[in-house]
Amino acid sequence: MTTTTPAIAAPSPGAPLEPTTIERRDLRPDDVLIDIAFAGICHSDLHQAKSEWGPGTFPMVPGHEIAGVVAAVGSGVTKYQVGDRVGVGCMVDSCGECDYCQDGTEQFCVKGNVQTYNSTGFDGEKTYGGYSQQIVVKDAFVCRIPEGIELDVAAPLLCAGITTYSPLHHWGAGPGKKVAVVGLGGLGHMAVKIAAAMGAEVTVLSQSLKKQEDGLKLGAKDYFATGDESTFEVLKGRFDIILNTVSAKLPIDAYLGMLRVGGAMVNVGAPPQALEYNAFSLLAGNKVLAGSMIGGIDETQKMLDFCAEHGLGAEIEKIDADQVNDAYARVEGSDVRYRFVIDVATISA
Repeated sequence: MTTTTPAIAAPSPGAPLEPTTIERRDLRPDDVLIDIAFAGICHSDLHQAKSEWGPGTFPMVPGHEIAGVVAAVGSGVTKYQVGDRVGVGCMVDSCGECDYCQDGTEQFCVKGNVQTYNSTGFDGEKTYGGYSQQIVVKDAFVCRIPEGIELDVAAPLLCAGITTYSPLHHWGAGPGKKVAVVGLGGLGHMAVKIAAAMGAEVTVLSQSLKKQEDGLKLGAKDYFATGDESTFEVLKGRFDIILNTVSAKLPIDAYLGMLRVGGAMVNVGAPPQALEYNAFSLLAGNKVLAGSMIGGIDETQKMLDFCAEHGLGAEIEKIDADQVNDAYARVEGSDVRYRFVIDVATISA
């Protein structure tokens, strides 16, 4: 037996999103039913709705930045109760048995984590995301949203927040460290906020200076335009960490030249083109070129607690359901400061 809920779906690759209804499973003993309040629009939603990262499953209901309130819990759930403020990010299940799941890094599950949408669960059922009014999720993949963060600005933290918090934490951003954030978009603006709250000295590297005022308000100390070739010489050897948040092909060697000896450049963006570099750009300074993919559920909860402690939330533009296609077009044109968030109460089947 299932229940239906209003949603917004892409009926086919690249087609405009449209209202629909979807089925959600009845509660299992370890399930939580969530009344979704807000769902963030991540650039990956656009990629998947267009099947740019491989064939998608359609109709597709995107959305993995989910904030809402618990509406019901399964018979075995003790961690949550009706009325709790909660969030769901990029995953809704994993095997729970492999070394990575046991270590709290479910995103690297050997059997493959089950994505919040455009995925297939271990039960063979397709997953549908947060552009909907309700979702049913296993309790182990639900996070608590602390008081002090409004649900609308909390929603993007479930992807943009953890995607930037995890590498900054892993590579030791903090007092005495100089961090450069490449790109001031949905990911980049959260990276600046989080790195500054960690105590690091933050510099934004962007193509131009048009968002300089924003970057400094968000917590950056410096802001440089990478469109000015002299920037790479001026900043040579300056940074301990460079966090690359853009999904574009960059001159990696030039960026590696801005690292201190032993520094790390970490990529969280996923450009369609291959990134190229000269091995000597790493060897000459014991430098690291790394990647980072979201974070485990425990780390996601720590990120939410950290953001609540420091009063951090996303900079958002709240939209109604009928504005989603316009929002997609604006995301493609980098015309958002800095995350669209859907008020899902406005969805009508």
